[in-house]
Amino acid sequence: MSIQGAEAHFATSWARRVVLVSIDWTREKDPRVPLGHASIVAALRSVGMDVREFSFAINQPDFSAAIVLERILENALGLAPEMVDVGLGVYVWNDQVVKRLLVMLRQRGFMGRIVLGGPQVSYAGVGVERYYPEADVFVRGYGEEAMVALAATSERIQFMGVHWAGQTDSCLQAEAKLDRLASPFLEGVIEPSVRQRFIRWETQRGCPFRCSFCQHREAGSRLRRRDIPLARLEQEIDLFVRSGVDDIAVLDPLFNLGSHSLSVLGALRRLAYRGRLSLQCHFSTLDDEFLDACEGLDVRLEFGLQTIHEREARAVERSNQLKRVVEGIHKLHERDISFEVSVIFGLPEQTLESFRGTVDFCLRQRIPVVKAFPLMLLRGTPLERDRAKWGLVENDAPIPSVIRSRTFDEQAWNRMAAIAEALRQTEGNHPSCVRSLDERMAPTAGFAKGWSPSLQLP
Repeated sequence: MSIQGAEAHFATSWARRVVLVSIDWTREKDPRVPLGHASIVAALRSVGMDVREFSFAINQPDFSAAIVLERILENALGLAPEMVDVGLGVYVWNDQVVKRLLVMLRQRGFMGRIVLGGPQVSYAGVGVERYYPEADVFVRGYGEEAMVALAATSERIQFMGVHWAGQTDSCLQAEAKLDRLASPFLEGVIEPSVRQRFIRWETQRGCPFRCSFCQHREAGSRLRRRDIPLARLEQEIDLFVRSGVDDIAVLDPLFNLGSHSLSVLGALRRLAYRGRLSLQCHFSTLDDEFLDACEGLDVRLEFGLQTIHEREARAVERSNQLKRVVEGIHKLHERDISFEVSVIFGLPEQTLESFRGTVDFCLRQRIPVVKAFPLMLLRGTPLERDRAKWGLVENDAPIPSVIRSRTFDEQAWNRMAAIAEALRQTEGNHPSCVRSLDERMAPTAGFAKGWSPSLQLP
């Protein structure tokens, strides 16, 4: 069934209800409604669906699966079970909670359809039902049009990316026509205001790179980049300016790619956006045309370097041309553009000494902010499938991280984690912080001879 067919069917069918639930990992300044969740809500509302949406922060002390359960059941009352869909996005941080919640729902007698999406579903291979036996429907890929099609009928529709439990699983990914997708901002699902001055935003979807640790890819292929129409983005920018938004984090996996990014930056200047703009970029596509387009805007560019070592980079399909990286850093310093670089610890082939070398490189380049994150094995990624090849072992934390491999043990990982924490506590790496950084790192990480000179920043 096409999306047009789903809308036509809905117009002549009984009213169904979708109870859409987000269990997210939030930061203090985040909007109440996460962007991905809000986009699905906007798609449903834009065609007149009866949708009840709820967002819960799993990392808040008052979070309770029991409260989520009661909220769902309250909003399923008054309708026949076959007329209610409960939709949840499954992520690495909420996977265990969702599993418990599904059991609780069925134990409480909920007989409606349970629809699951999100990365833990999108990148699961054949047999996704074994993870969530209580669920009826699984949506891989973008959920907006698939959820509209599902909510339009009680029939078992055939829609690309929609898999029904017990049927043959094609593992296809649902797509979304971005030129007709409803805006969560213009539909009022996320309401920018003087009290909500920070927002997360998207201008395009997809990534041309194939990093083996990343879920920004379609199963077995590159995720094609798709642009959100500039006309919609201009309306959203105008709303942001009028609403007093002064901090935008753009979630595009790679922003500085092609002419679309230049058009977006031009629109932000033209519509007089004066706030901060955080953009995820790549050194390989950093050129003067893009940097020129950033002029007049308060941009903060975020680069994922991950490692400087070719052996480690090849292991995760994430090679860097260090000459391009150094040239890019020089240009950023020359133009006085704010930027930060992130690296990963726990990579295949990595050692404590090689991780120190990567951090040392960043500090020698006078990178203003260096962030180090632990490697996670995300479901369905090549690295997750090849964990045995590299001897990767995870801990049992709520969000598991790799803590051992063939090239480092848990003690070395703890030392890498100490370096990451030292970088976090001295974010900015300003000269006044360097002594503190050196003191924190040396005793816990056991720095090798020759490590400290790069910490003496000018």
